Amino acid sequence: TCQDPGMRMVTLADGVPVPCLGLGTWRMGESRSSHAADVAAVRQALELGYRLIDTAEMYGAGGAERVVGEALRGASQAGTVRREDVFLVTKVLPGNASRKGTVAACERSLDRLGVDRVDLYLLHWRGGHPLRETVAAFEALRERGRIRAWGVSNFDVDDMDELWSVADGPRCLANQVYYSASERGIEFDLLPAQRRRSVATMAYCPIDQGALASDPTLAEIGRRLGASAAQVALAWVLRQPDVIAIPKAGRERHLRENLAAAALKLTDGDLAAIDARFAPPRRKQRLAMT
Repeated sequence: TCQDPGMRMVTLADGVPVPCLGLGTWRMGESRSSHAADVAAVRQALELGYRLIDTAEMYGAGGAERVVGEALRGASQAGTVRREDVFLVTKVLPGNASRKGTVAACERSLDRLGVDRVDLYLLHWRGGHPLRETVAAFEALRERGRIRAWGVSNFDVDDMDELWSVADGPRCLANQVYYSASERGIEFDLLPAQRRRSVATMAYCPIDQGALASDPTLAEIGRRLGASAAQVALAWVLRQPDVIAIPKAGRERHLRENLAAAALKLTDGDLAAIDARFAPPRRKQRLAMT
């Protein structure tokens, strides 16, 4: 089965369409006892129609990548999905992000994932290695076909400005940041700057690590729409055409709810109520991070 035809796609600057909603795998692969359940959750996500999976070498010290790889192999063997139908994202740790270290880290990630290429490879956050070295490594990996494209994560405006100033820095296709109705700081400067440069925004923690699931304003809007507060929070992030959300979910109910939220339409009145509850930023704010 291919991507759910009803799922809205975000077209990256290189012309590749990506589902607006994916699955995050933070906290997966952290223990041997939860491995089978983690694999089953990712496998179920693929069976339900998820076609964007986000992971990182940091998650479970490579354990999450192994989980994703095992789930993808199982789903492929069962005929549920083909590798080329799934958009895979993983990340290099800043400490590994030297010219040689990035290449070596990518090869380890590919091995754990059991694939010969990842679709998007991100620098997890700013570290001590010069950006020009990391970018040169990303470009070498792209030219070798080991990654399709690259981007960054947890970069604020000054970081992006520096990135855009180095050789090949403008090839950055995405920045993955903390973004939710209750953490709107990026709307002041980062989101507009990325739009001007056609850099997609990937929102992690779009339900604010679950905190918005019990918000009374979102719950009230949800009652009218026949949806949960968490679904309204997710629909709020997804209302923007160039924003991709990657909530973590391990239970079938949450996987299904998140998928359904991608089709939820909020009215101008709903958006005004959310603005009244969580005011848009009027000045520069520190970038939220987990």
